[in-house]
This record gives sequence, C-alpha cells and structure tokens, in this order.
Amino acid sequence: MARAWTLASRPAGLPNDSNFAMVETPDAPLADGEFRVTNSWLSVDPYMRGRMNDAKSYADPFQLGEPMTGGAVGTVTDSRNADFPVGAKVLHMGGWRDSVVLGGGTTSPAGMPPVRLPELGVPDQHWLSVIGMPGGTAWFGLLKVAEAKAGEVVFVSAAAGAVGSTVTQIAKAKGMKVIGSAGGADKCAWVKELGADAVIDYKAGKVLPQLMAALNDLGETGIDVYFDNVGGEHFDAALATSREWARFAICGMIDVYNDFKAQPMQYLPMIIGKRVTIKGFLYPDFYAQVPEFNADMAQLITSGAVTGRETVKEGLEKTPEAFLGLFSGENTGKMLVKL
Repeated sequence: MARAWTLASRPAGLPNDSNFAMVETPDAPLADGEFRVTNSWLSVDPYMRGRMNDAKSYADPFQLGEPMTGGAVGTVTDSRNADFPVGAKVLHMGGWRDSVVLGGGTTSPAGMPPVRLPELGVPDQHWLSVIGMPGGTAWFGLLKVAEAKAGEVVFVSAAAGAVGSTVTQIAKAKGMKVIGSAGGADKCAWVKELGADAVIDYKAGKVLPQLMAALNDLGETGIDVYFDNVGGEHFDAALATSREWARFAICGMIDVYNDFKAQPMQYLPMIIGKRVTIKGFLYPDFYAQVPEFNADMAQLITSGAVTGRETVKEGLEKTPEAFLGLFSGENTGKMLVKL
C-alpha cells in the first residue's frame, strides 16, 4: 500500500491539521515506460500555501482528496523504463507520499518531469535545498534577475531560510556585501556565521531603523539589491534605503500568504526617484540555464563557499507539521521530511 497526504479541505487563513488527510492506495503493476520511486526525502515550501486556495495562480491548486505534490528525492525500486533503472536516484515532484509511479503514460506531478540525479558527490537531500529548487531560486534571483555584482550591497529577508541563506552565501562568494534579516538571536547568529556583514533581528524591533544602522556601520549609503522572501515591512524598508538604479528580485512574500492583509507602503514613491527595478520571478523561468547553475553551485559547495543546513522532521506523518512550521519560523535552513 502506498500512503499519501491529501488536502481534505481548503484552509481559511493559517492551515491546521484538519485540512489534511492521509489516504492509502494499493500498488498496481507497472505499465511499459513506468517506474516506481520510493521516496527518502520530501520538501515542504511556502509556495504550497497558495496551491491550497481554489484560485488561479502560477501553479494549479491542489485538488481536494487527491495526493498533494511537492519536491522529493527517492530511489527507483521497480522499473519498466530503461532510462530509470532500479537503484537510480530521482528528483521529482511526487512528494507528500512514500512512493509514486512515474513515466510511461502517467502525467508528471505538477507538470515537472522527473530527473535522474547525476553523481556530483553531494548528499541526496541537497537536491531539495542548495543544489535544488531553493538553491536555484537563490542563484537565479540574485545573479540573473537582480544582476548583482561584486562590491554591491545586498539586503536579504528571511536570510535564515532555505533560499535566503543560500543567497547570503552566494553573494559573499561573489564579492558582495550582505545584510541579512532573520528572526531571533540564534538565527541571526547563524546568518552571521554564513558570512553576512551585518544581520538585523526583525523580532527585536522595526526593520527600517535596524537596516539604516547596519548600513551606517558598514559605511554604506544604501542598498543596491534587495532579495525579497517576506514582503511587507521588509519590502518598504528596502525601498527607503535604495540607491539609484537598485534592483529588487521578488522571490516570495510569506508575510501575506495566509491572510492577504493590506500592505502599508510608506516609501513606495522611492521607486520613481531612485529608478528602482522590481521584478518577480519563478524557478521554472530558468529551466534552460539549470546546467549553468548546477556547475557553478557544485563548485561552490565543493569549495566550502556554500553549505546546506536542514531542519528535519522524521516520518511521512510529520509532513503537515513540517509545512506549518514554515509559518512560525520553526526552520533554520531548508525544512525537510525524512522517510
């Protein structure tokens, strides 16, 4: 029997345990071209909250009663597909379950085809973090969307999260100054360990005065790049401290995912005078450049310039708990479920 989490009801505001239900389905014989993957690692990510709404977005909504999808890494345990033999490691989107049948005439979960993992000498779970979608999101957003360059000042919100921590490390490896924002003394200390030149604790006070103080301490007059994972107050503070021609890469706005509250933007007019470029982006926008990312990130990991850190929940039963932990700041680095 294969077990999978489904969306039992659509949440209003912050999801809770009653919105999820586990179902069991018997394993069926494989058809030609199909292969079965037994999952070992599952990813939970903030974007999944938007898919729980019955609304049009860049990703189709989860269907009630149907297995949910998300990033996963597993091993092929049964196969009728020569390209995915038994024993091969696979990155795919059939998460929130312990096993999945892929290939053949089946539709790839979330519309993303499975990828047989190359041997790059990195731990399997890193394909869901620093060398997977979060790492790629960080790399593409910083270097391709924001076009950040050596010597520039980069402000990163949620700098202790999966994407933000990777942005911090890539920026330092590429010769930039980094100011990170994180919640709580422990997370701030870790962001500092990653190499950030300054760290502000958004739980300790307003973001803008702390950001201005950090810039003053660094002898800088403003920021050149803002990498946004949060929105709200962080976004407004970034506008207030922008230099001319600043570039904003908008990756996420977790601050508003559950309640869609209005965002007071006191410094919005700064966009005009500072000629700020603000651009949203998604990881799939850069599929054609994934090989370039893989090569550079593998080198950064091998050299020690980029390291991965995970917060891990054990067991498929813990998947909803891991997901909900994203919204209370429970994770440091990437939140994963180990099966």
